[in-house]
Amino acid sequence: MDAGEFAALPALARRLGVRFDDATPPRHLALPGAGGISLHAFDWGGDGAPVLFLHGGRLTARTWDYVCLGLRGCVHSVALDLRGHGDSGWSDDYGIDAHVADIGAVLDALAWPKAHLVGMSLGGMAAAHYAVSAPQRVASLTTVDVGPGIVFESTARVREFFGKIKPSAGPEAIVDAAMQMSAAGDRERIAYRMAALMRRSASGVWAWAHDSRRPVDFAELLAKAETMTEAAELLAAPCLVIRGGRSQVFSDEVAARFAARFADGEWAAVPDAGHLVQEDNPAGLIDVLTEFWSRES
Repeated sequence: MDAGEFAALPALARRLGVRFDDATPPRHLALPGAGGISLHAFDWGGDGAPVLFLHGGRLTARTWDYVCLGLRGCVHSVALDLRGHGDSGWSDDYGIDAHVADIGAVLDALAWPKAHLVGMSLGGMAAAHYAVSAPQRVASLTTVDVGPGIVFESTARVREFFGKIKPSAGPEAIVDAAMQMSAAGDRERIAYRMAALMRRSASGVWAWAHDSRRPVDFAELLAKAETMTEAAELLAAPCLVIRGGRSQVFSDEVAARFAARFADGEWAAVPDAGHLVQEDNPAGLIDVLTEFWSRES
């Protein structure tokens, strides 16, 4: 992946209402994870407190492109490819505890004694459970469209898409298939998203940018979502629970109930966004995050 992969980002970000002054592509980082695994991340630079962004399942660090671009003026953002995703190494262990161990290793490698954590879906579970294991290293915790009471069944349509479509057909065919699912979708934005979710081998064969050798253990994920409440019992740092205003995965009621468990918790709904809050309405998410961090500074 080179700077050309980000060529479309500035125009798309402006179309989505993201404000920024510096459109320089991020810097690639190779970081050691737990157990010797090699992890990849994007360092977006920026001024201010360190923030580690963690993506959802089947996504990559690129899902945070719009948000990290728009936050350069106030924080130092690093977006991590979770193990088995993007350009990070594959493993035999994709349990939440393994992701938690990776977060600690990454913070060590970055020499960040403490950081704000922002995690969406799977990344939010990992962030919350990391906060349980090392609350002293968490400046604040933000979970995006995930928590106790999450309804995974609402993601069935997207999971079915990834299960049926063959990435070997190539990016254009994948974009065509995605457009059939959402006729009102923005083809350029979908193409940008799919380019981040695919990799081409040296032999020219396209594949998904995640390890799909084994099915996702949804029973474990549901159990770990329910035990995210443990973070509320241990974390004194501020917590922000975010949901997409149109999300069917995580409702207002469950978001409010989860936030209320924290000593210093609040929740917010980002309008005009489904489960992929950071891509559907990045400007809205940036506004919510910056307001939250400014109150806690």
